[in-house]
Amino acid sequence: MPQTIEIPIWPHAYGGPSGRGVIRSIPEDFIVDELLPFEASGSGEHVFLRLEKTGENTEYVARQLARFAGVRQRDVGYAGLKDRHAVTRQWFSVWLPGKQDPDWTELESGTVKVLQAVRHARKLKRGVLAGNSFEILIRDWRGDRNRLVEQLAAIRIGGIPNYYGEQRFGHRGQNVNKALALFAGMRVGREQRSIYLSAARSYLFNQVLARRIADKSWNKPMPGDAFALDRSHSYFKSGDIDDDIVDRVAALDIHPTGVLWGKGEAVADSESLAFERSVIAAFPALAQGLVAEGVTIDRRALRVGVETLQWRFVDDNQLKLNFSLPAGSYATALLREIIEI
Repeated sequence: MPQTIEIPIWPHAYGGPSGRGVIRSIPEDFIVDELLPFEASGSGEHVFLRLEKTGENTEYVARQLARFAGVRQRDVGYAGLKDRHAVTRQWFSVWLPGKQDPDWTELESGTVKVLQAVRHARKLKRGVLAGNSFEILIRDWRGDRNRLVEQLAAIRIGGIPNYYGEQRFGHRGQNVNKALALFAGMRVGREQRSIYLSAARSYLFNQVLARRIADKSWNKPMPGDAFALDRSHSYFKSGDIDDDIVDRVAALDIHPTGVLWGKGEAVADSESLAFERSVIAAFPALAQGLVAEGVTIDRRALRVGVETLQWRFVDDNQLKLNFSLPAGSYATALLREIIEI
């Protein structure tokens, strides 16, 4: 039998939660607005639809769209998956070459609204996303208000650890353990395989980030680091850690990165490479399995800046947060720094 892995409580960067609270009591407590990196052109074979979904997941709505428009499911595109337990404003594309738009209002229901419809030349593809803005209401908040404000002020300046969220790993980390079973010979479909491999790689990244937080280097340059440009997938390797690198990291212009494990040549070197290898070595089944499955090595920023962060108490026990994060980052990575959920 393969080993069993549990998802730990990852270290916090700001001293641990200053209070307790409840999120997602109702979908309207968690509002997500998807931000595209471009504007639809107004002409083309694809219809871009901005929908507001309440309590519905992305794949279900995509299937509904395909049936409504009379197209194949692969002719419907979206940039990313959104949580079901929320109100999400999200873009979809529908390929309708040479066809008139149907009456999109007939698609509406108690849980789906059509906010906008505009033509564009290309399909909306996975990952083509600038980020998401969030409006989150925390109910039944109890804690140290002064410390909470200090934490939020520090996060506004210094950003948050770029942990993968718990949803990445499945209930009680089952996706990571399914990855171990996959590496041990279990046969799975292509979609499930992708989920399990992503969970395994995300788990190893979180372990690297957790160690960097523990030694207080998650937001500081380490010799041999590769650095990600802010809100970009681009990264570069620096030679010496000079004053320019230190200043750019402090200003959140660039961020230290951690390894997304897989086959291929490491970008980090020196102290950073040795540090990462020491962490990965503790999980040989995951590391070797990812390489054997042909997953390509990559990098991810250890830190992410939080833009437009605002907060206010609606009353003594309800805290409202507004902020935005780049694509691939998790709102729960911020929430876990300030509250026990």
